[in-house]
Amino acid sequence: MATLLTVETAGRKAIDITAQLEAVLAQAPIQNGLAHLFIQHTSASLTIQENADPDVMRDLLDWLDSIAPETGPYRHDAEGPDDMPAHLKSAVTATSLTVPFAEGRLLLGTWQGIYVLEHRRAPQRRRIVVTLIEGV
Repeated sequence: MATLLTVETAGRKAIDITAQLEAVLAQAPIQNGLAHLFIQHTSASLTIQENADPDVMRDLLDWLDSIAPETGPYRHDAEGPDDMPAHLKSAVTATSLTVPFAEGRLLLGTWQGIYVLEHRRAPQRRRIVVTLIEGV
């Protein structure tokens, strides 16, 4: 079973999509298994991180900026100075995740949340394919 989840971003930011994924699970006929997430973009990514202290995500975004600054000597800049850095940030993070679920709930740790990492400065509409695989 696959569902397309659309996430509106407001530019460079981490967006917690845990509740949206839980809503997908709540409507699914499958109660136990694996949720596979795949973001259909090369300038945004997915991560599982702490959801208790927002400074964790701020520090992560700042660190990504430090390893892929907009001022780099890039050949690819078709969509502006944040274009290639966004691709680099996506390359060092994840474009897909797999998370177990049981009784219709994601089996995340106490302080874990699932985030879309938007690497572009401008607002975007991001698509995530959520595939539920039935388990035992």
